[in-house]
This record gives sequence, structure tokens and C-alpha cells, in this order.
Amino acid sequence: MINTLLQEQSIQIVLVDVGASGEPPTIWKQIGTQAIYVGFDPDEREMREIHSDLFAKHIIINQAVMPSAGDVTFYLTQSPYCSSTLEPYLEKLQDYIYSDLFVVTDQTTVPATTLDDVVTSYNLGQIDWLKTDSQGIDLQIYKSLSESLQNKVLAIDVEPGLLRAYKGEDLFPEVHLELLNNGFWLSDLETRGTTRMTRQSLHTLKLDEELIKKASKMAPGWLEARYLRTLDWLQEQGMGQREYIVLFVFALLDGHLGYGLDIMRQYQQLFGRDIVSQRAIAYTRNQIEQRAVYKPQKPSIAQRVKNKLKYILT
Repeated sequence: MINTLLQEQSIQIVLVDVGASGEPPTIWKQIGTQAIYVGFDPDEREMREIHSDLFAKHIIINQAVMPSAGDVTFYLTQSPYCSSTLEPYLEKLQDYIYSDLFVVTDQTTVPATTLDDVVTSYNLGQIDWLKTDSQGIDLQIYKSLSESLQNKVLAIDVEPGLLRAYKGEDLFPEVHLELLNNGFWLSDLETRGTTRMTRQSLHTLKLDEELIKKASKMAPGWLEARYLRTLDWLQEQGMGQREYIVLFVFALLDGHLGYGLDIMRQYQQLFGRDIVSQRAIAYTRNQIEQRAVYKPQKPSIAQRVKNKLKYILT
């Protein structure tokens, strides 16, 4: 229904992936046929081909994205996923087992562009969903957008740090506060991290790294956070039907069915009870009923104890 809705309204969504090592976000694949995908990554060691039939149009740009265009120093690290335009802060990382991934193996100069320039060059019009894994400058990249383009972003995925892994890095508290103050709400949050242990201890004690990782508790190191626009912000900005429909689609993709209904209720107040809103509401209510019925329930504590005893005794 989601793709049909976008197709019938002639809506093509613009998805921008800054730091596109690996595959595009799985959540985007559901709307790929109605989307333009733009991926950036100056570290080509981990770039993969994007299947041409996955998105209506795909653009891969092997340049860095920065607040201003021009050549920039790029730090190539042991792990391509840790490479950045910011220098790794190894002194802050030495207490963590993954510190070797941030060791700089080479420095190079790469051309940098801005998101504004790319939107203009490729005649994109707007960025609907911005995903940025820029290793430290997620907030700087968002704030570098012109005000008109900032206002058109309806969803944003960021990966801010909790440690200071890079010099001059945007950390989660400042990223979170800035986005809340700019009309977003936090819709999803995943904690990522690693083992708190020096590599010196690992080598001195001759321990197996994988065993340590499996046995030890994870120390939080960074977050994967998603933000969606608030309805108050949409109304204050005088957004049109397209923005409400796209935000509704994003809410459903992210599993926020109740918020999807909120969006459509406000849509009806502003634009009337048209066939689009009626079908969207009916579809969402059906999804709620289906998921409520078939969603697997976690076993109770008593049931888990019973299952454990049954396992031990058999």
C-alpha cells in the first residue's frame, strides 16, 4: 500500500546516505522503487555496488560531504568504517579493545562537496530522509544545509558518539538537543559499543579477543538514533500534503503506527477527508489489528524458569 500511495500521488522520495559503506539501510528498500538514492563515501575500500533495480534512481559519489566544498584531509584507518575527516582521538580510545580499528594507516586529500551543491547539481529538489554516519560531524553536516533544505528534511538518522573518538566530534547530547530544538522527536535509539579493556592487557595476558568480547559486558560507545519531524513543526511551517504523506510513510516504516494515525488525523483537519487519508487510516488500523494479534509475546518469568528447568532436566 505504501508504494502504491507514493506512486498514485507521483511522489518520489530523496534518500541521502552520507558514509555509505556497505548496503543501504534495510528500511529504505521497502520504498526503493519510489525513491532516488544518493550515497557518499570517499573511502572506496568498502563501497559496494547498489543493485540498479533496488531504487528508481541511484547516485554514488566518491567524495566527502563537508560544511564547505574543497579539498579536505581524510584519515584512512585500520577499519574503513572508522575512517573520517576528523583525526581519531587515540588517547581517549586506548581503554577500549577496539582502539586498533582507529589507528591511522594513511592520510590522503579528497575532494569534498556540500549537500546543497549536490541537491542543486542533480536537481533533487529536497532531501526527505538524511542518514549520516560521518564519524563525528553528523550535526555539522545537517546544520550546513541551507535553511530551506533543512526545513524539507522529514527524517534523519545519525550515529553520534558517547566517547570522544575523534578530535572535534559532535557527541550525542549536543546532537540530540539541537535536533529536538529544530522540530524533531527521537523515534528510535540503539546503543552500540565495545569491550572496556586495553589491548595491552589483552596481549600481556595472552587472552582470546573474541572470547573476551563474548564474555564481557558491552561498554556504550555510540548510538544509532533516528528522528522524525513533529506535527507541531509541520503545522508551524505550513507544510503541504506531500510532506504529510511522506512523513506518514516514514512513520509506518519505522513502526510508529499510532503516530501515523496522528499524522493522517491532522492531514484531514487541514486538507479534508479525501481518499488518500481514508485509505491510509484504514490500512494503518488494519496493520495495528494484525500486528497486535500476531506479535509474539515474551514468556513470563515463571514460564522462562519452567522452560529452563525442563532444559536442565532433559
